[in-house]
Amino acid sequence: MPILPREQPEPSLAQPHKARRMAESFGVDAQRYDQARPGYPDALVARIVAGSPGPDVLDVGCGTGIAARQFQAAGCAVLGVEPDARMADFARARGLQVEVSAFEAWQSAGRMFDAVIAAQSWHWVDPVAGAVKAARVLRPGGRLAIFGHVYEPPAEVAEPFAAAYRKAAPDSPFNGEPARRPLGLYQAAYAKFADAIRETELFNDPEQWRFDWEQSYTRDQWLDLLPTTGGLTQLRPDQLAEIMDAVGGAIDALGGHFTMNYTTLAATAVRARDLNPSGDDTDPS
Repeated sequence: MPILPREQPEPSLAQPHKARRMAESFGVDAQRYDQARPGYPDALVARIVAGSPGPDVLDVGCGTGIAARQFQAAGCAVLGVEPDARMADFARARGLQVEVSAFEAWQSAGRMFDAVIAAQSWHWVDPVAGAVKAARVLRPGGRLAIFGHVYEPPAEVAEPFAAAYRKAAPDSPFNGEPARRPLGLYQAAYAKFADAIRETELFNDPEQWRFDWEQSYTRDQWLDLLPTTGGLTQLRPDQLAEIMDAVGGAIDALGGHFTMNYTTLAATAVRARDLNPSGDDTDPS
């Protein structure tokens, strides 16, 4: 299952940050999203916290607050920015301060942060404009960290899913894609994030990090997560049921459970001490 792009017939899948309808579709069932979606490696959170000059974190596209709560547990003060009011309401109910806005339109009102994070959300942000915005709200030496999961089920699950998806949603732009895609595809996407950060000339040279881990899923656990993925959030109930039946049968054939190999990728950079050659360190937001 891909981290990006998530299904949206228009505009071009090469520019998912313009697909606002899809970006704001994940709040359909915010509670399921929060319960089913995996968290992030503790080592990633610790590395970001250790590499930031202080505890103030801005979480871009915070969703229900999955990553934000991990940073709070690590001692950070987190402010979320989230375009979907339903997701924001859920996150607030779990103790996170959230402001409802797309990041590009969000007003910082002079507030500054030690880290700007984007967990599984940066592909919904204009990559260059977003990096510029992040630089303007980061304190000198502050860190921008963009990260997300790559997760591919075993072929015995992925192939029945792809076949059922093609049958249930024949007009989807993803039907020509293979059931499983190589990790290199996603590494290339994070390299593009790094290139966009570099293009701003507002950060030190970006780094790319990788964390490999695995998680076991029962049939019910995977079928709980599957409807929260972008390709399925806008399907009709009958289309979704057809896909879920096929995937459930495939997992039953494996004994009712399987092990998922995850890779969490990150593109990260430290804000330069001066935002431009004149040393202007003002925040125009």
